[in-house]
Amino acid sequence: MTENARPFKPLNIAVLIVSDSRTEKTDKSGKLLVERLTAAGHRLHEKTIVPDDIYQIRAAVSAWLAKAEVDVVISTGGTGVTGRDGTPEAVSVLLDKEIDGFGEMFRTVSYEDIGTSSLQSRAVAGVANGTYVFVLPGSAGACATAWDKIISAQLDFRTRPCNLVELIPRLKET
Repeated sequence: MTENARPFKPLNIAVLIVSDSRTEKTDKSGKLLVERLTAAGHRLHEKTIVPDDIYQIRAAVSAWLAKAEVDVVISTGGTGVTGRDGTPEAVSVLLDKEIDGFGEMFRTVSYEDIGTSSLQSRAVAGVANGTYVFVLPGSAGACATAWDKIISAQLDFRTRPCNLVELIPRLKET
């Protein structure tokens, strides 16, 4: 190991699929996220599907936030502007701090692929009870973009000059 090399630190990640229509068989986005996070060396804590219902979304995320062993929660779905899309509203109230740059960066990198349609995304991220939370759109393409271009590097302790992993021990400081 070189002087500046750091070891990889695997994280426990929970994945939430928000959908009124997807099942374990038809879900592509959650499967993609699980494949990407495990290929990177992280551990899947749990994956579940809930309907587009603010209270069921909030309950699922809250349960994971209460578990000390969960380092990251990633949800996919319910970030659009239609009447049933309420994941940002469900999750935002749980956040202690928002990571505004995530949504901004996600829309910027999405613009490269989908142009002005990226403005429809209400992707958000933040920290709650010492756990990182990422709220992604429901398409597999959006999940791949978010993971490949933003999240994977920030959840890798080896990323320099800084990353979110190195901050985990300090997230609950008062």
